[in-house]
Amino acid sequence: ISFSCVDSSLSSLKNCQSYINTGMDIATRVALDLVESFNDAEEVDSMENVMLEYAALDRELNHYMTAIEETVHQIKRDKPENIPDLQYLVKEKFAALESENSESDLQANEKYMYFKDQLKEMRKQFRLQSDDGNESIEQIDEDIAVTQSQVNFICPITQMEMKKPVRNKVCGHIYEEDAILKIIQTRNQQKKKVR
Repeated sequence: ISFSCVDSSLSSLKNCQSYINTGMDIATRVALDLVESFNDAEEVDSMENVMLEYAALDRELNHYMTAIEETVHQIKRDKPENIPDLQYLVKEKFAALESENSESDLQANEKYMYFKDQLKEMRKQFRLQSDDGNESIEQIDEDIAVTQSQVNFICPITQMEMKKPVRNKVCGHIYEEDAILKIIQTRNQQKKKVR
C-alpha cells in the first residue's frame, strides 16, 4: 500500500499548525499592546479567549495527525491482505484521543503559557510605571509644548485628527499628546533612549 497521498496531506496539516502558531503569536502581541495602551480589561480577556481557541485547534490538529500516523504505522506493521478502511480507523483513533481532552490541556499549551507569562510581566511593569507616572510625565512635559493652532492636523503616529496636538521643542514635529506620551513612556520603560 502506498501512503504518499497520506504523507502529502500530513505535510499540509503541519502547515496549518504553523498558521495556528502564527495566530497565537499575533494574539499575544495584540494583548501586550492592549496592556501597554492601558486597555487592560475586556479587550485583553477577549485575546485570552482567542488564545484558548487557538490552543483547542492546535490540540485537535495534533490528535488528528497522531491518529493518522498511528493508523498508517499499524497498517505498515500488520501488512493486511485487504486494504482496510483508513478513514474509519483514523476516526476511531481520533475519537479515542479526543475523549481524553481536559481543560487543563489547553492551559498547558506552550504558547498559551508564554502568553500568560508575558501578560503578567507587562501588567507588572505598567503597575510599577503608574506608581512613578507623575514624575516621568513631568519630565516628558519639559520636552513638548502644547500648540495653540486651530488648524486640523493628522497625527503621524495614529493617522487620526489630533484633538490635543503637542510640538517637540527640539525638532518642531507635532503629535497627538496621548500617542507620543505612550511612545516615550514605553521607550523609557524599555530603558531605550528617547530623542
